[in-house]
Amino acid sequence: MNASKHKIALVIGAGAFGTAMAQVLSQNFDKVILKVRSQDIYDAIKGGENSIYLPGLKIAPNIDAALTWDEVDNIPGKIELIVSALPTAGISEYFNENYDRFLSYLMKRIPIVSLSKGIDPNTLELSDDLFFDMYPHFKDHFCFLSGPSFAHEIMQEQITLVTLAGRSKKVLEEVSAMMNTNSFKVLASYDIKGVLLGGALKNILAIAGGVIEGLGYNHNTRAAMITRGIAEMLRFGAVYNARPETFYGLSGMGDLILTTTGDLSRNKTFGLELAKGRKAEEIIASQRSVVEGYKTAKAAHFISEQFDIRAQIFNGVYGVLYNELDPREVITKLMRTPGRFE
Repeated sequence: MNASKHKIALVIGAGAFGTAMAQVLSQNFDKVILKVRSQDIYDAIKGGENSIYLPGLKIAPNIDAALTWDEVDNIPGKIELIVSALPTAGISEYFNENYDRFLSYLMKRIPIVSLSKGIDPNTLELSDDLFFDMYPHFKDHFCFLSGPSFAHEIMQEQITLVTLAGRSKKVLEEVSAMMNTNSFKVLASYDIKGVLLGGALKNILAIAGGVIEGLGYNHNTRAAMITRGIAEMLRFGAVYNARPETFYGLSGMGDLILTTTGDLSRNKTFGLELAKGRKAEEIIASQRSVVEGYKTAKAAHFISEQFDIRAQIFNGVYGVLYNELDPREVITKLMRTPGRFE
């Protein structure tokens, strides 16, 4: 890839995945700016490594950190792409705080890519709703990326395929070209709701996968949970008019398999800790990384109630997280539920 093909990419949020995406973009842009909020992450990035979230993995020399907007504005060159690596729950607050700035970027036709994989538990909105509500006249300039992609392996240039969903063919093609490398490939889709639902709901099932493994269950149980979990995901998809085939693609089944089997999954690790008897709030409070599945489980539960969705696995996870149900009792209840013809 020609590093001088594009000038500047701006990545909002320097967690593990934001940093990994900056590493991908560094191959196609002269400079990538990581906009951070914390001094320790700022110092780490300046030192050539995000030692907070991705210790031991060097970042490209053309990646730089910015703690203030003045720093961003003083970097010479044209911003051509913005990537939001904020968790779903942080989107509204951050973009409302900086509304005029991002409006000016959008008025310059700079596309914004969201990496969030969650559902807002307060509004029950996916990230497209959150962005479209704020910027209703620029819907075509938002894209949403999801798929099986551990940040650690992206940094190591392991071959990774993801889905990029959006409304505009032109914007999807432009952004895909900006993100494609020899090890990272973007496949375009118009099914925004399907891609976002797959990315959000699989995090809840990854928690279930961690609990199952932590309780000593093995491959048979995991395979059953994955296949029945996809069936439940499809029921959510029907409510949002998502395309069923999307859930069998990268942002659905692909991401689900990765996060329920891979040891690098934060949501699965969270489930493993739950299986040890730790409380959900205690685990969340003890770590810096965001576990998207925790809040999304609450949102999915409310959505299932609102639209009468049969979602026993999702509601079982909700019960463990928020009602402190014993996961063994939840599994026993699921097994005793009368079967239905498939």
